[in-house]
Amino acid sequence: MKNLTRALAFSLVAATTVLGTTACSVARDQQTVGSYVDDAGITTAVKAKMAEDKSVSATAISVETMNGTVQLSGFAKSEAEKARAGEIARTTKHVREVRNSIVVRP
Repeated sequence: MKNLTRALAFSLVAATTVLGTTACSVARDQQTVGSYVDDAGITTAVKAKMAEDKSVSATAISVETMNGTVQLSGFAKSEAEKARAGEIARTTKHVREVRNSIVVRP
């Protein structure tokens, strides 16, 4: 029983050391856990604002965020809808840059 307890304790210490020295990298382009969580919050905020706005089809537009840069893609019915989606993203808190790749499809 003592050996099992020691093995578990050693495993815990080893895992903590490994995680600490790798700076908690996330597989997605070695992004840290903290920035990944921030980006997820930005994405959620942009999508929520789009869902509230009647002039933007939130279901037709995809939002991805990486290190504060928001990438918009998908389809819009007009240039006005595309521009409004970009404006919503730009005015969302903590957004550094917006890349608007939405395609206008009548």
